[in-house]
Amino acid sequence: MKWRSLSESGSYSDMRPLREIFAERKEAVAKYVPVDVQAVHVRAVAGLKALGIAAQALGTFKVGAKSPSFELPDHTGKRVSSAELLGKGRLVLQFIRGRWCPFCVGQMEAMSYIAAEIGAAGASLVAVSPQTEKQSFFMHDQHKLAFPLLVDGGNQCARQFGLDYRVSDEQQGLYRSTFVNLPHVNGDSSWELAIPATFVIDRDGTILFASANEDYMDRPEPLEILSVVES
Repeated sequence: MKWRSLSESGSYSDMRPLREIFAERKEAVAKYVPVDVQAVHVRAVAGLKALGIAAQALGTFKVGAKSPSFELPDHTGKRVSSAELLGKGRLVLQFIRGRWCPFCVGQMEAMSYIAAEIGAAGASLVAVSPQTEKQSFFMHDQHKLAFPLLVDGGNQCARQFGLDYRVSDEQQGLYRSTFVNLPHVNGDSSWELAIPATFVIDRDGTILFASANEDYMDRPEPLEILSVVES
């Protein structure tokens, strides 16, 4: 269940584009993950794209639309509400799968590097996942993240944004065989996740930036998000 941080692996380079970090991880997947296993993930992403989850979510929660409100515990158990965060300034809200996902780890580390700049612009940064408080604490501590990880039990917040889905039976079998025990990590037996997504929300709840993709290896650049926050 542990994916080494970039700093642990010795390959971390400040402010590299996320696409470069992801390119390294894709190369590692292509080199070390069996072809038949890779094919399962490819089919899973294709199945999600066929459902049009991202298109539907972005059709509803597009730029100019109003964001749903939420209140969730963070990795320390503290309750955090969107109203409280927006009362301070703009909000960067990111949905991730969990600490077991190397692409989530890479994204969170890259976002952590610009967290101070987001704060200096008067905005807040949080990430949301269905993993338990304990798992979120482990992720926050292991990767030395500079922002809260919110615990979305049962994917209720992800469902508000139209991002939730149930892992296919084929992919469930693969996860079990590779010790990605989602019922343990998420604390329920639903096998539900959210597709990765990022929203930048203005103080009045208006969405300024929206990105969602069924392909977990494709996510927006941190500096692109920062430019929206600072604009």
